[in-house]
Amino acid sequence: MGGTPDMSNAITTRRHAFAPTTLGDLLIIAEDDAVVGIYFPGHWYPPAAADSGERVEEADDGLISTTAAQVREYLEGRRTRFDVLLRTNGDAFSEQVWTILRDIPYGQTTTYGAIALALGNPQLAQRVGQAVGHNPLSIVVPCHRVVGADGSLTGFAGGLDRKRTLLALEEPAEVRAARLF
Repeated sequence: MGGTPDMSNAITTRRHAFAPTTLGDLLIIAEDDAVVGIYFPGHWYPPAAADSGERVEEADDGLISTTAAQVREYLEGRRTRFDVLLRTNGDAFSEQVWTILRDIPYGQTTTYGAIALALGNPQLAQRVGQAVGHNPLSIVVPCHRVVGADGSLTGFAGGLDRKRTLLALEEPAEVRAARLF
């Protein structure tokens, strides 16, 4: 009796649903008890269809439903933090970058260079940019809070218009009030 176990009857726990939001229908992917992906329509690096699991209705999956509700609350300006279990599965470097992203406070930004410096090597800024761009958990792991060294909006896997929208949503009231237009 040895060999490879028969997995033909294994039940998959990976599933996905599309959640309507003001930024488009987000693809939310869950696996077991954690959210593993949130992608915008037209996302630069979407998962392969086979990696999304079974399609479910948002209302039929408690984790996906809760995640979608929290994202909508955030987009309405009623939430600044998320409290769903998240799980990423990147290489060690990407995981370090995504951990730093999770720590960027609401309403604040940082730069790719600052993240590289926090990782101990300012020469890693381009590699940091690649990891930020491949963040599988848009919005809840706030990659939109990373800007260019000069404050410019640089590439965003969900599109620069969405990045502008997310940053404007989080803009502190005193900064908004001081703007001329």
